Amino acid sequence: MEQSIISPAPATYQDVQTTKKIALATIVGTTIEWYDYFIYAAVAGLVFNQLFFKPAGPIFATLLVFASVGISFIFRPFGAFIAGYFGDKIGRKAVLAMTLIMMGGTTTIIGLLPTYDTIGIAAPIILILLRIMQGISAGGEWGGAVLMAVEHAPTHKRGMFSAFPQLGVPLGLLIASIVLVVMTAYVSPGDAFLEWGWQIPFLISILLFGLGYWIRRSVEESPVFEELKLKGTTQKPIKTLFSEYKKIVFTSALLIAGTTALGYMTAGGFIQSYTTKPQGLALDRPTILFLVSISALIWTFFTWFSAVLSDKFGRKPIYILGSLIQVLTALTLFPLISTGEYIYIMLALALLSTGIGITYGVQAVFYSELFPASIRFSGISITYAIGSIMGGAFAPLIAAALITKSNGIFLVSTYLTIMSIIAFIAICLFKDRTGISLKPDDEALQKVSPFIGK
Repeated sequence: MEQSIISPAPATYQDVQTTKKIALATIVGTTIEWYDYFIYAAVAGLVFNQLFFKPAGPIFATLLVFASVGISFIFRPFGAFIAGYFGDKIGRKAVLAMTLIMMGGTTTIIGLLPTYDTIGIAAPIILILLRIMQGISAGGEWGGAVLMAVEHAPTHKRGMFSAFPQLGVPLGLLIASIVLVVMTAYVSPGDAFLEWGWQIPFLISILLFGLGYWIRRSVEESPVFEELKLKGTTQKPIKTLFSEYKKIVFTSALLIAGTTALGYMTAGGFIQSYTTKPQGLALDRPTILFLVSISALIWTFFTWFSAVLSDKFGRKPIYILGSLIQVLTALTLFPLISTGEYIYIMLALALLSTGIGITYGVQAVFYSELFPASIRFSGISITYAIGSIMGGAFAPLIAAALITKSNGIFLVSTYLTIMSIIAFIAICLFKDRTGISLKPDDEALQKVSPFIGK
């Protein structure tokens, strides 16, 4: 029977007040980052085919929209490499400030960007360049926020505190969906929304960015990194990662891939587009956005719940449970949605959010316990970025292409099921490292292989 690798005693680096401040900074910051990221995916799926890609025609323009969502993922590893290098060299806090500024700035600029009718081909080109910058930012954000939360946390509550940056994803989706519900309810879905209504959600970002930056600048640096500086063990983290830990990187990236392939059916805007566009189910847009908002709440709850449970039962058992639910979700998601009945669509979204929430809640702490302290930022950031490319990067684009076939529902379900099964197999290969010491002094223990049988 597997045994968790538990450190001898809870390691409380900071007092309760400081730890709460760290939790607030990570959840607020990541919520803002992912609001920015999701608002693009949601708005793009609704109107960007007309605003920026209209000459391509309705079907191909829709594919181009989802390609623009996916292209930022290609540059996530670049952001992860940069953030990982500097995060392991100069600290977690500085990197978090940089990523927040980049994401907030690019989102605001997208809200001010002229459309194709105004500046022609320059409009989609500039839009793609801004999406690339968002990808770079997102590639660095996650790892820094996770480590600020996990490395400050007491060992016996590490899972709970790791949930705070994870909650930023469903909360970002929730806020983005609510903003769009309000906009589509009070702004005409026709000319008014196309003319100026779509810009408002992007411009709101500047206010959220100011709040997040103000909160983040007040937090203290990770105590693990402070110890690393004193020990002088922050050299060549990326070279070390790929020379000694590449099997861990690519195997654990498969876990990310399975979750993001499913998650980006809503987060990437595909379900919103498929259910509301005339080429799809042509359902009521505000109603669908409201259902997505409810599903984001479900995602939020299970993210928190599974993270807390992992402190009691271990990371791996909870991860396996979530992976099994994801397989079930992949099989039933689009058969339920394609009925066009709101009750079945809500059921499908609830099942989707449950499986994603359970795996996502354990994800941050699971990855933090995989890598040694000296390369931890690089390890989790690059792994997350690679997994996102494998799974979420072009999942909406693939689904949009497959759904147009005569047996499209079956093809999309098969694709998502394969991704979910791969992720399930990957988690089964790992040991449960719940509670392993994260301190630099215990790197010898952290370097022990995390694979079963090793």
